[in-house]
Amino acid sequence: MRTYGQYCSIARALDILGDRWTLLIVRELLLQGRCRFTDLKNGLPGIATNLLSTRLKELEDAGLIGREDAPPPVATVLYTLAADGLALEPVLKALGLWGLRYMTVERPADAFQARWLAYAASWFTTDTDPDAPPGVIQLLAADERAVIEVGGGQVHSRIGRAVDPDLVLDGPPRAILGLLTGVIDIDLATRIGLTVRGRRDLLARLRPVTDDDRASQPGRCAGSHVCD
Repeated sequence: MRTYGQYCSIARALDILGDRWTLLIVRELLLQGRCRFTDLKNGLPGIATNLLSTRLKELEDAGLIGREDAPPPVATVLYTLAADGLALEPVLKALGLWGLRYMTVERPADAFQARWLAYAASWFTTDTDPDAPPGVIQLLAADERAVIEVGGGQVHSRIGRAVDPDLVLDGPPRAILGLLTGVIDIDLATRIGLTVRGRRDLLARLRPVTDDDRASQPGRCAGSHVCD
């Protein structure tokens, strides 16, 4: 393992996590839960097979992930986060929250997947009216679908289609994610291609999470597989 050779906790963390793709592998294991090598590769567009194998071995050696053999008929290796890997969840949430400031530009070559559409709502928004009736929002972006369920002060999200959504947001990822996370307002989102159908009042209930919210809710759980 390469090392910065510094007696500093940040440097020690980067000795393990600082290589390219490493934190994105952790992201996928947080979102997907226990998964196969092919599941990981599909969730990491652009990574080479040999590099993914190398990074998984490094993370396993560092005690951040484990592997187990799935029983027949699957009969393949499943990867999962160990306790030290799961402890990175608030780190990734904080990093993602910080990175929202750079999401105003949607590059044409950027890959986009439904999991990333779903987790953003759970990780980066909060319900401002816990006493209001529950609501369901269907998200449609770049041919990917995700569902937001808001109610009781909680925001949950998942991949897929809602049977009878109260609100549908349809448009480019930049418009939907930008609106949900407060990077852009609804007027700009509409100008860049967002269409809104249904109960617009639900948008007022979804307030973007702030750094102060994170500090006051250290155990807040989110993501399609991270909590149910």
